[in-house]
Amino acid sequence: MKIRNFSPCGGGGCDWVELDGGLQQGRWYASNQILPDGTQIVVGGRGVGTVEYVPANGRGTYDVPLLYKSNDAQMDNLYPFVHLLPNNQLYIFANRDSILYDWQTNKVVRDYPTIPGEPRNYPSAGSSVLLPLSANADYGNVEVLVCGGAAYGAYMNPAGQTASQTCGRIAPLAAGAGWAMENMPMPRLMGDMILLPTRDVLIINGAGGGAQGWGNAVDPVKTPVLYKPYNAAGARMQTLTGSPIPRVYHSTANLLPDGRILVAGSNTHQFYTLTGYLPTELRIETFSPPYMGANRPTYAAVPGGLKYGGGFTATVKSAGAKNIELNMVSAPFVTHSYAQGQRLLQLEVSAPAAAGAGAYDVASKAPPNAAVAPGGYYMLFPVADGNVGYASWVKMG
Repeated sequence: MKIRNFSPCGGGGCDWVELDGGLQQGRWYASNQILPDGTQIVVGGRGVGTVEYVPANGRGTYDVPLLYKSNDAQMDNLYPFVHLLPNNQLYIFANRDSILYDWQTNKVVRDYPTIPGEPRNYPSAGSSVLLPLSANADYGNVEVLVCGGAAYGAYMNPAGQTASQTCGRIAPLAAGAGWAMENMPMPRLMGDMILLPTRDVLIINGAGGGAQGWGNAVDPVKTPVLYKPYNAAGARMQTLTGSPIPRVYHSTANLLPDGRILVAGSNTHQFYTLTGYLPTELRIETFSPPYMGANRPTYAAVPGGLKYGGGFTATVKSAGAKNIELNMVSAPFVTHSYAQGQRLLQLEVSAPAAAGAGAYDVASKAPPNAAVAPGGYYMLFPVADGNVGYASWVKMG
């Protein structure tokens, strides 16, 4: 129930500081989301059907009926998927059900249809992303994608249990919101879903059967999948060349500022086990998506801080570029197949204006408010004609 804080400092002498007080309830395998007021909401946990806030600022714990309803014999509602929507409400998904939650009043605003198929949260281990929000739609193009999972009972009896092969997509702020289902090229659980600077989704790591937990994973899936959300249904999935190293339980994937994906971990054992089936994996790798080509744009000038709704100019070097995007990506906390707080914002941009020496000035505008982009640090990627450049860190707010 303790809370520890880390503040980066120069010279390498900084360390974690344990804060006075702590969580109001013990929460094993809960999810967090940074809120527009700068606090965090903490959702669920093992045997816990409530939410609370850090810092509490006088608030207590609040029952969420979804977290009680979605609990089952193998607790398929751990690490709930929590997405902050641009209307300043939360989309919360647990097991196979989901709600729209007003964190300011602590009331359920809306219930959604049950997703077809299997349980999707730990230990059945699907994953989820809030698809990119675009200034071209006033950041109102809100869709959530949930992929993978395991058959009910796979955690209690993992032998012979094949993973889910389906993804579900829902527009939670639309009238009559419902699930549009798609098939992945192969079954997968424990996959990590990473938003790429091109506004695509990478699905990487995972297993073809079993469940999360000690010794439960079988049939590692080594083939990444690129999900292209703007293609027509049925033409969104592309398989990519993967690594021979299995990455199952306790693996992770994170987007780096140079556009590569850092891939690490995999341990289905309670202790380090360096031999046998699916041994503890100590190697780390980087995965290079298809956009890692030779003609990568670079910044000649970009601000280090952005104010909500404020205009700014970025100067991008990219010979002959016809179209330049500025896409802002958060730095999420990734664990157990879910990137908490992950979001990508396609910023408003002007047509590139030649600035000489192969550079272009691009006039842009920061997101309008903290419901669209909670305060903090983001990677701002230049994307020129589909080629991704090195990101510059910017502080929002």
